[in-house]
Amino acid sequence: MPSERRLARLEFVLRHRQPDLTVVMENIHDPHNVSAMLRSCDAAGVWEAQLLYNTDAFPKIGKKSSASAGKWVGRRKFKTVAECYAKLRSEGFRIVATRLDEGAQSLYDVDLTQKVAIVFGNEHRGVSDDAAIAADGLIQIPMFGMIQSLNVSVACAITLYEALRQRLRKRGYGTSKFSKAKFEELTEEWKKK
Repeated sequence: MPSERRLARLEFVLRHRQPDLTVVMENIHDPHNVSAMLRSCDAAGVWEAQLLYNTDAFPKIGKKSSASAGKWVGRRKFKTVAECYAKLRSEGFRIVATRLDEGAQSLYDVDLTQKVAIVFGNEHRGVSDDAAIAADGLIQIPMFGMIQSLNVSVACAITLYEALRQRLRKRGYGTSKFSKAKFEELTEEWKKK
């Protein structure tokens, strides 16, 4: 039986989870990056992350850099872009891929308060052409230095915190996005973790 303090924390975190915000990690091969991305997901209230591996093997996710975030953020695995995107679209998600591209919108000009899945690509290759072309839009983080990319886990954190900022302004973290029954069911599940 969890202490009152732990139970209050579990309920606080669940109340702020955002089932309408998700991250797709496409072929992220460094398990430390995956773990760091999961940590950012947990901190920003992401309910579930999508692991898409069609060229690389699914990574072994360590607990060291994620601080056990993987315990609190759900994960689904996909082997093709088509399978992943079809599942997300069937759930009502708009899909935006992060990519350095002339047609990409600034992260700060995109509405991230709607139901959205944000795709991050491999550390070396970025988002694949398949994932970019099939997405509903492309976004990029404005940069003004000589280096035109950030570490993928840093890019993920920046993007999620822009989503968090926008959602806070619209009171998107104000009340639980789960039904009362689902909230109670999840609370019981989390008590056992």
